[in-house]
Amino acid sequence: MDDDLLTMDAENLRAEVIKLRTALRQQRDQRGHDLCWYLPELWDVLPEKIHPQPEVPAWEEFMKRCAAFRASLEQEA
Repeated sequence: MDDDLLTMDAENLRAEVIKLRTALRQQRDQRGHDLCWYLPELWDVLPEKIHPQPEVPAWEEFMKRCAAFRASLEQEA
C-alpha cells in the first residue's frame, strides 16, 4: 500500500511529510462542532482513494458517545 514511498526521492518524501502534517494539523485544530464532522478530506492525503461511508449508531447511542467524549475532555483539563 505504501510502495510509492520506496520510489520517492528526498524532495518528494519531504513534500509528502509536509502534506500529511498539514492535514493532521488542520484536523487537530478543529474547534467546537467542527470536531464532530465526517472528514474525508483527511483521508485524501492517503494514496489510496477510499471513502467509506461512516457507520453511525442509533441517535441515542451516538449522543451518549458524544457526551462521553465531552466528559473525557473535561477530565483531561
